[in-house]
Amino acid sequence: MVLEFESLKEGQQLESLTKQTITKVQLVKYAGASGDFNPLHTDDEFAQKVGMDGVIAHGMLVMGFLGEYVMGIAGDCAEPSRFRMRFGAVTRPGDRITCSAIVEKVYEEVGVRFVDLALKAEKAPGEVVGSGKSTLRFR
Repeated sequence: MVLEFESLKEGQQLESLTKQTITKVQLVKYAGASGDFNPLHTDDEFAQKVGMDGVIAHGMLVMGFLGEYVMGIAGDCAEPSRFRMRFGAVTRPGDRITCSAIVEKVYEEVGVRFVDLALKAEKAPGEVVGSGKSTLRFR
């Protein structure tokens, strides 16, 4: 889904993006790509020693999912001018993350069109693993 400025309304729920189920292999690959080799993300035994049930996903992986979602809906007609996120519930292998957005504000400033979005990443309805905001600047 690519947004069209003229069709956006405040309060509008945008089409969501559901990612593939998170796997341990994905966490190891992300550790390599990000340089974050904290064993909490890759070693079940270590994670259990520090009180977790097993490894947990990197928070920045979830942020990457939301970033991918925003870029996908922006398409070629808009670009993110702001993007921020807060981490929520822990994400584990086996979780499936759905990213969604609600249009908060549609406006123009000095002839430039903007849309403010409220973002959410959930592993189950009501179980938020990340939330944030993004502003899209339309071309």
